[in-house]
Amino acid sequence: MNHDSYSDAYIRGILVTHRSIAMVGASANPSRPSYYAMKYLKTKGFRVIPVNPGQAGKEILGEKVYASLAEIAEPVDIVDIFRNSEAALPITHEAIGMGAKVVWMQIGVRNDEAAKLAEQAGLKVVMNRCPKIEYGRLSGELGWAGVNSRRISNKRAMLGTKGLQHRVLREASD
Repeated sequence: MNHDSYSDAYIRGILVTHRSIAMVGASANPSRPSYYAMKYLKTKGFRVIPVNPGQAGKEILGEKVYASLAEIAEPVDIVDIFRNSEAALPITHEAIGMGAKVVWMQIGVRNDEAAKLAEQAGLKVVMNRCPKIEYGRLSGELGWAGVNSRRISNKRAMLGTKGLQHRVLREASD
């Protein structure tokens, strides 16, 4: 797979199909991007489990924080990596071991060796992207927030204006 560019269908497929996320590198600091991303994804119906050894046993946004992926007892679909590129490979090993379906590396995080390993194990991979931003982009919410795409279009948002769940339920009933 070309990890320099992802189709909207590929990203949308991941966000529609997978609803639980282990966020490795989640922060308890409300000014950090991982905190805001976690808060946003929770409001969109995702189950987000924070992973941060420095915060283990505490709570972030009402969710128990785990020291590692191995400590999480419930199934996890997506492992979202909010760590540096070098940390992505050992985290990917853990993600494979726990049965995750997707390894998602945040903006600025790229590790081709980790991507290859994950794909060989049957996982989907996204690098250098943020699920919060991708969800907002595909649902049309970025436009509501004042982000100017410099494009005028009558095309409907791919995830629907009422969000992902509304669109999925409507398509399922068609």
